Amino acid sequence: MYDVTRKSRGDQTDAPPTDAATPRVALEADAKMAAAATKADSARTKSAGHVDRARSTVGRAVAKVDGVLAADAAKLERLAERAEEQAAKLDRLAGYLGHLDVWTRDGPAGRKPRFTREEIAAAAIRIADDEGLDALSMRYLAAQLGAGTMTLYHYVRTKDELMTLVTDAVVGEIVLPPGESLPAEWRAACIEIARRSRAVMRRHPWLLDLTDDPPPGPNSLRHFDQTLAAVASLDLALADRLDIVTAVDEYVFGYCLNERHDLGHDDGIDTAMKAYVTRLLTTGDYPELSALVDSLGLEQAWMAITDHQRDDGRFERNLDRLLDGFESDLLGRSERD
Repeated sequence: MYDVTRKSRGDQTDAPPTDAATPRVALEADAKMAAAATKADSARTKSAGHVDRARSTVGRAVAKVDGVLAADAAKLERLAERAEEQAAKLDRLAGYLGHLDVWTRDGPAGRKPRFTREEIAAAAIRIADDEGLDALSMRYLAAQLGAGTMTLYHYVRTKDELMTLVTDAVVGEIVLPPGESLPAEWRAACIEIARRSRAVMRRHPWLLDLTDDPPPGPNSLRHFDQTLAAVASLDLALADRLDIVTAVDEYVFGYCLNERHDLGHDDGIDTAMKAYVTRLLTTGDYPELSALVDSLGLEQAWMAITDHQRDDGRFERNLDRLLDGFESDLLGRSERD
């Protein structure tokens, strides 16, 4: 009995789990797995948040650095531009001072110079007058003088120095020679200088092609001195007197430039140009020109405009009007004050 009972109890202890316990274990396992998954999702979400914040922080830092770098680059670019401007100014100053040296340095040492500055300038002007400014070179000038090119370099070191001599020599033709004086009346004096300036530009039209402004030589200073003398009698401030002579000088230069352009064109209007202008007028976009052509005809209107451009009296007529304006404004204002 004892053995049977113990065996019976032992059998009960060693018996495997019943089918009823299996679902509970599975449920507990599923719950644990779900909790683990939730925890993992939470960890991933939290990690993603950290990554996003880190990316945002890095992005802001990069943007800040980019802004600083861009600002520094712009600053460096501005500094580079200023440096280039200063270098260009220094180059111009060096060139200016270099050209000035042609007036201040001594001539070739040793024996008596073969050529004077005046002779060199005169030969260069002849070449420019006869063959144009493009024909003027150091080699060609030396040949015209009967000298070697290297010999010429003893007198003028560069083409720019040569043009400094040439320009001053031409300006000397504007200057009144010793023994002659300007009219005492300011208008007449300004007109005299304007006429002389125009005459020089007509003799040497290549002057209008020069773009450099060489340092003043002796003749340039004499010309400026005589220009100041023309308005010295006016009881005006220096700036007002300079306004007058500068406006006259600019008028003469502009007139001569336009005059050279107009004289280089043929008279009349050719067939192709006539057809072109007629086609433009039919658009209605040129009412004043259309009225002029309707009144005179295209060919007559063209000739009237051309004749006006080439009217030699226009120079004096409009110079008088320019001076009339200054007289009315500046002198009238001076009298009112």
